[in-house]
Amino acid sequence: MDPDTIASMSPKPERPPSIQSLHSRKHEYGAINAAGTPKMTDDHDHDPPQDDDQNNNHKLQRGLSARQVQMIAVAGTIGTGLFLGTGRSLAQGGPASILICYAFIGFIVYVTLLLLGEMATQYPVAGSFNAYATRFFSPSYGFALSWNYWFNDAVSVAGDLTAAQILLQFWTDWPHTWVVSLVFWVFLVGTNAIHVKAYGELEYWLASLKVATIVIFIIVGILVNVGVNNSHEYIGGKYWRIGDAPFVGGFGGFAKVFVTASFAYGGTESLGITAGETKNPSKNMPRVVKFVFWRILIFYVVCILIVGLNVPYDYPNLSNKSTTTSPFTIVFKQIGSTAASSFMNAVILSSVLSAGNHALFAGTRVLYGLATTTPRQAPKLFSWTSKQGVPLPALFLTSSISALCFGSSFIGSGQLWGWLQNIVGVSNQIAWLSIGFASWRFRTAWIKQGRPLEELKFRARWTWGWGHHFVIFAVTCLILIQGWSSIFPTFSTVEFLSLYIEIPVMVVMTLIWLFIRRPNPNPRPTSGSSRSKRVLWFTDVVDANVVDLYRDEYEEELAPSDIIDNETRKRRLNEGKQRFFWRLYYWIV
Repeated sequence: MDPDTIASMSPKPERPPSIQSLHSRKHEYGAINAAGTPKMTDDHDHDPPQDDDQNNNHKLQRGLSARQVQMIAVAGTIGTGLFLGTGRSLAQGGPASILICYAFIGFIVYVTLLLLGEMATQYPVAGSFNAYATRFFSPSYGFALSWNYWFNDAVSVAGDLTAAQILLQFWTDWPHTWVVSLVFWVFLVGTNAIHVKAYGELEYWLASLKVATIVIFIIVGILVNVGVNNSHEYIGGKYWRIGDAPFVGGFGGFAKVFVTASFAYGGTESLGITAGETKNPSKNMPRVVKFVFWRILIFYVVCILIVGLNVPYDYPNLSNKSTTTSPFTIVFKQIGSTAASSFMNAVILSSVLSAGNHALFAGTRVLYGLATTTPRQAPKLFSWTSKQGVPLPALFLTSSISALCFGSSFIGSGQLWGWLQNIVGVSNQIAWLSIGFASWRFRTAWIKQGRPLEELKFRARWTWGWGHHFVIFAVTCLILIQGWSSIFPTFSTVEFLSLYIEIPVMVVMTLIWLFIRRPNPNPRPTSGSSRSKRVLWFTDVVDANVVDLYRDEYEEELAPSDIIDNETRKRRLNEGKQRFFWRLYYWIV
C-alpha cells in the first residue's frame, strides 16, 4: 500500500463526548442526520432490520469486486463523449481549442476525484457526493444537487441511446433507427434488474474492449500521421494550419469546447457512487482514484492530440443538425480499409451501450439514496430493493426518462444529441463544484474537531490547502463563460437554455427544500415581550464544529479471500527478483 496516499489503519479512538451527545437528541438544523444512508450489507452481514419497512427491504449489497471497480473507473472516462463528442468539439473550436480545453478539464477532474476519494474511502455510502454535499455543506443544496444529478444520469441514458442512432447511420440510411435504441434500452434495463454483479461484469468486458481499442487507435493514428494513409503523404501538423485553425470561432468557439469536454469527462465522479457496493472500499477506492491521472493522460490528452492532427475541423458531416461523425472512425477510414472503419464504429457502438449502462446504474443509486436519507427526499417507494439488492422502482423510473431518445425522429438526432450534451455537460460541472464544496467543509470539520489526519484512510496530501478552492473557482468560471457563443454575436434561445437552465433550477429547488424544512434559527425574544422576532432570512449551512465525523465510517471487515489477496499482492510487490514485473503488472491492470 502506498504510504504517501493511504494512511495507516489504526484502531478508532473513542468518540468525543460532544459528538456522542448529539446522537441522543434530534439536531435542530438537521445537519447531523440529513442525508444519512443505511448501512450497506456485505455477504457476511446479517444485522437485524432497523425499522418496520426493512422487513421487505433487502438493501444494497457489496457485490462489486476490485477488478470490476477498476474497470468501471475506466468505463467512466471512456464513452460517447470521447468517441463521438470530439467531432463536435473539433468542428466548433478547432484542434488547439480541444487539446487545451480537454487537458485543462482533465486536470480539474483529477483533483476533483482526489477530493472525492478522501470522502468516499472514509464514508462509502450510497449517494456518494450528493450525500457528502448534504452532510457537510447544506441539506437544501444537497437535495437540489441529488435531484439534478439523477436527472443528469437519466438524460445521459437518453443521450447515449440517441448516439446509437447516429452511429447506425454509418452503415445504413434506414429511417427507423430508433429500433436500435429500443433494443438497447430493453437490454440495459434487464441487465441492471438482475444483480449489481451483472452490471459490474458487463462494464468490465465492455471497458476492456474500449481500452484495447484506444491502444490500437493511438498506434493507427501515429501511422496515419506519418504517411500510412490513403494519400501516402506525411500529414504532420498540416490540419493545424488550414482555414481558421488552430482556433476556430475565436473565443466563442474556444468556450464552446468546455461544455463538450465536460460531457466527455462525465461519469468519473460517479465512482464514489460505486463505493456503497464495493468490497473492501478502504483499499480498493484509493487504488482506483490514484491511477485516474494516467487514464486521463493516455485516454484523453493523447487521443485528442492524434484526432486534431489527423482530422480537419471542416471534414464533411463532422458535426451538423442531422448527424455527427466520430473522428475515431475517420482515422481508421484513412487506413484505406472499410473493415477497419466498420470495426471502429462497432466498438463505439459498444461504448454507447457501456455509457448507458453506467449512467443507468448511477441514476438508480442516486434515486435510491434520495429515498433512504434522513429526512427522506424522495418517495419511500424508491427505497425498496429486490432480494438481489436491486432498487427496482428507482431503476424503472430512471430508465423511463430515456424515452427522450425517440424525440430524435422529429428533431434530428444530431441536434437533439447536441442539446442533451449541453445539459449533461453543465450538470457534470455542477457535480464537480459540489464535490469542491463538500470537501472544503469536510476538511474544515476534520481540523476544527481535532481529529488526526492519520485517521484518514486515504489522503491526497498535495491538494490540502488549495485543492477544494481551486475546484470551486475553476468550475464556477467554466459554468459562467462557456455559454459565450450563445449570447454573442447573436443570441440563441435554445442553446442558451440548454447551457444555463440548470442554474435557476438548482436555486429554486434549494429554496423549496429550505422553506419546506425551515430550520429553527433560535430567534431572540424582543425586549419587554415573550414573542420572537420574525426572521426573514436563514440558512441550513452545516456547522463544521458539530457535524458527526464518525457516522457511516467504514469498519474494515476483511473476508478470508481479501486477506489472502492483500498478503499475496504485498509479497509480490516487495519480495523476490520478479517484484519489478509484478509492479508493472499491477500498474497496467
